[in-house]
Amino acid sequence: MAGAQAFRALPSADQVLSSEAGRALVEAHGRTPTLAALRKRLDAMRAAIRDGEEGAALAARLPELLAADLAAEARSDLRPVLNLTGTVLHTNLGRAILAEEAAKAALAAMRNPLALEFDLDSGGRGQRDDHLRGLLRELTGAEDAAIVNNNAAAVLIALNTLGQGREAIVSRGELIEIGGAFRMPDIMARAGAKLVEVGTTNRTHPRDYEGAITPETGLILKVHTSNYRIEGFTAEVEAPKLAAIARKAGIPLLNDLGSGSLVDLSAYGLRREPTVAEAVAEGADLVTFSGDKLLGGPQAGFILGRKDLIRAINANPLKRAVRLDKIRIAALEATLRLYRDPERLAERLPTLRLLARPQAEIRAQAERLAPQVGALLAGLGHEAQACDCASQIGSGALPTDVIPSAGLRLTGEGGDAPDRLAARLRRLPRPIIGHIHDGALILDLRCLERDADLLEALEAS
Repeated sequence: MAGAQAFRALPSADQVLSSEAGRALVEAHGRTPTLAALRKRLDAMRAAIRDGEEGAALAARLPELLAADLAAEARSDLRPVLNLTGTVLHTNLGRAILAEEAAKAALAAMRNPLALEFDLDSGGRGQRDDHLRGLLRELTGAEDAAIVNNNAAAVLIALNTLGQGREAIVSRGELIEIGGAFRMPDIMARAGAKLVEVGTTNRTHPRDYEGAITPETGLILKVHTSNYRIEGFTAEVEAPKLAAIARKAGIPLLNDLGSGSLVDLSAYGLRREPTVAEAVAEGADLVTFSGDKLLGGPQAGFILGRKDLIRAINANPLKRAVRLDKIRIAALEATLRLYRDPERLAERLPTLRLLARPQAEIRAQAERLAPQVGALLAGLGHEAQACDCASQIGSGALPTDVIPSAGLRLTGEGGDAPDRLAARLRRLPRPIIGHIHDGALILDLRCLERDADLLEALEAS
C-alpha cells in the first residue's frame, strides 16, 4: 500500500504540462521535446521509487529536474570554450578566431540575400570567386585566383586539373602527412596523378628533378614542410630554381605553402615564413594555401597563379563540389580587406594580435589572476600559481618554434589531480581547456584577452 502511495505522489504528464512551470517549459522548448523529456524523467522516478526512494520528495524536485534535462538537451556540444592550451591556431578548437569585421560580414550574409553570383552592373550571372579575386591579386601580385573550401581541396583540384593521368614529380622529403592522417601521396592518387618521387628524405638536387622529367610529366609539385623540420645534412631545391627547371621543360610548378602567410611574420616577433607574394614572385605557376591558419580567416583554400591555369581549374567539375558558400566568402572578403591596412592589422586581426602578445603582458595578467583563481578553486582542493610557459602557433605552422608565454599552474592533492580538474573544467557551461604538464594543469593565458572570461567561467565550477 505504501508503495502504491509513493507512485501516486508523482503527477501525471498532463498535470505537469498544465502547471505554471510546465507551461513555461513548453513555451521555452516546445511541447513535443518537453513531453518526451517529462516521460523520460517520470520513468526514472518510478524506477527510483522501486528502489526505495520517497515519491513525494521526487515529485517536489520534478520541475527543477525537468528544466535541467531540457536545458542540457538544448545545449549544443558545439559551444564556445576558453582556449588556454597555449596553441593559438588549435585545429580541434576551430583554428583562427575571426576578426570583428569578418564576423559582422558573415552575420549579414546569413541574414540577407546577397549578390553572390549576380552581376549588379549587367543584371546577368556573376561568379562567386569574383568577390575575392581582386583583393587576392592586389595583395599577392598573382594574375588570377580561385577559392575552394580548404587547402587539401585546393591541392586536390590543382593536381587533378594539371596531372590527371600524368606524372607529378615531388621530392621524397616533401611527401608530408597533414592532420587527420591525410597524406600527400594519397591526395595525389585521388587526384589521378602518378607520383614520381625524386631525391632522398634529406637531400634533393636540381638534377633529380631534371632527370625525372618525361613526356608524361604533368607538373612539378613543391610542398612547404610547415608541420615538421629536417635538420642536419640536408638539401632542397629552392622555388626560384625549381621554377626555372619547370619553365625550361614547359611544365607547370605547383607550390603548396600549406599554412600560407600574407605578411612577414618576423615583424611580429615570429620566425620568418615565406609569404604568398614571394612564392608568386619566385615563379610558381600555381600557389596554394589555407585561409584559417596564419591568414586568420575562416576555413578556405586559395589557388593563385596563371590565368590560363586558374581558368582550367574553374572549368573542372570538381570546382562545384569544393566551392565556398556565401557566409565564408563574406567573412574572407572582410578579412582580406584588413590586410590593405597593414599598420593596424595586428590590432584588428585576432590571430596576429594573440601571436604578438608580449610575454611581460601575459605574465602580469597571470600574477593578477592567480589569487582570484586560487580562491575560486580552493573549495575543490586546488591551488593556482603564476608560471612561465611556452605557446605555439599550431595547425602545422612553425611546429618546432615556441613563443614565450605565461599562465597559471593549477595543482592539487593526488597524482590524478590534474586529470580530475581538467575533466571538471571541461564540463563547465563554458569549458576551459588547458594542458597537463609536469604534474599540473597549465592554463596558458596567451589567448585570454579578458580576465573576466576566465573568472566568470570558473564561478560555475
